[in-house]
Amino acid sequence: MRVLLVSPATPDTFWSFKHALSFIAKRASFPPLGLLTVAAMLPRDWELKLVDLNARRLHDKDIAWADYVMISAMLVQEASAREVVARCRTLGKPVIAGGPLFTTGYERFPEVQHFVLGEAESLMPELVADMLAGRVQRLYRSPQRPDITCTPIPRWDLIRMQDYALMPIQFSRGCPFNCEFCDIIVMNGRVPRVKTTEQMIRELDSLVAAGWRGSIFIVDDNFIGNRVKARQLLEAIIQYREKKNVPLVFTTEASLNIVDHPELLELMARAGFRKIFVGIETPAEESLLECAKVQNTRRDLVAAVRTIQKAGIEVMGGFIVGFDSDTPSIFERQKEFIQQSGIVTAMVGLLTALPDTRLWQRLQAEGRILRESTGNNLECVLNFVPRLDRDVLVQGYRTLVKHLYQPRVYYDRALCFLREYKPRNATFWTWREVMAVIKAMWVMGLWSRGRRAYWAFLGRVLIRHPRAFADAMTLAIVGYHFRRVAATI
Repeated sequence: MRVLLVSPATPDTFWSFKHALSFIAKRASFPPLGLLTVAAMLPRDWELKLVDLNARRLHDKDIAWADYVMISAMLVQEASAREVVARCRTLGKPVIAGGPLFTTGYERFPEVQHFVLGEAESLMPELVADMLAGRVQRLYRSPQRPDITCTPIPRWDLIRMQDYALMPIQFSRGCPFNCEFCDIIVMNGRVPRVKTTEQMIRELDSLVAAGWRGSIFIVDDNFIGNRVKARQLLEAIIQYREKKNVPLVFTTEASLNIVDHPELLELMARAGFRKIFVGIETPAEESLLECAKVQNTRRDLVAAVRTIQKAGIEVMGGFIVGFDSDTPSIFERQKEFIQQSGIVTAMVGLLTALPDTRLWQRLQAEGRILRESTGNNLECVLNFVPRLDRDVLVQGYRTLVKHLYQPRVYYDRALCFLREYKPRNATFWTWREVMAVIKAMWVMGLWSRGRRAYWAFLGRVLIRHPRAFADAMTLAIVGYHFRRVAATI
């Protein structure tokens, strides 16, 4: 059996990091973990190919080679996914589609023959048997959430690791919180399911054995959803890094209540966690209460962010405008909070009603849903009727994002972060990182808008924060990407 696994292209968004990747000679941020894991569930004697459209082109000969084409996609990849499906249909190849895009909206794809809805672990044995028998069904849907301690190690051999900036692994699925706008609990549930510590160490070993050295993204919905298991894993990672003496560093997603557990935060820093993405959403308490973001309420949000920064971990923040409780002052409040907290990487988006979320259900009951979400809030397309005037909301959002990524504003925020940041470990430079710095100085220091602000920023860093120079250069490169993206909004 020949199976082609395809990951559609991601458009140019904040999360694509497209304009930063060119500095480090990488094609994409990280490979498609879902497809690599599904590949590991297929029989070992099958012939497999994986094409990630963020890293390489899909040729007709790739499609013609396959007996089946498996596609996994997120909402934001819909346009590319439809193009792939159309090419497969032209060439007469059956498609088996899965992932969030299809799980919450497969009815919109009548041209796709087969779907795997939800998590794949418990469905793959039946699907494989049906593929062998030539009787693949239209729908496969698991009645329960699988035990992920049975999830195999991803098939790293199907990708070129040098194409990517990060390698992804997963420790847990699910989040104990119930934020109204979030589709994580729709897809993965509110009871976090975790892999064993031994299982995770084997996955790290598999990456090291495959030649990976560098950053690893633990792609959990909420890394501290199960704090007991997270603590056990962190202790094991600390021992693993000391034993193996490999330069692995980590990024993950976690809820802000990590600051209520200082011993856990300390373990994360010791284990090599350099960045945490946190859903801050808004400094407006009334909007946090509206969307049930209870973990962020009744606390000093700026102080919470600085607690993480002082532990030696950068906070990447997610922010939303467009809640029913928002007033026209929300844009200025967001701007002031983001600058004051020193959250350099501030992902600001328009509120969107994702399929099957509590927000979607409420707005649908109120007759306020207009269309499906595109998954890309940078398009400034609201899929519901907001309480705030639509033009005020969209224009306010555009103005806010463009302001945040003006060179001088961005570098001031970076310096604010560096004043609080206490890096734990010295940075060892590779030739690739040295070349990235040289290219950054050429592009941003000589030819881009904001070059004066760039040199002023580097000068202040060298004088006041020399130990964090590598971090500052990374922030400058990432900021260049955000500035390019913000210009298109």
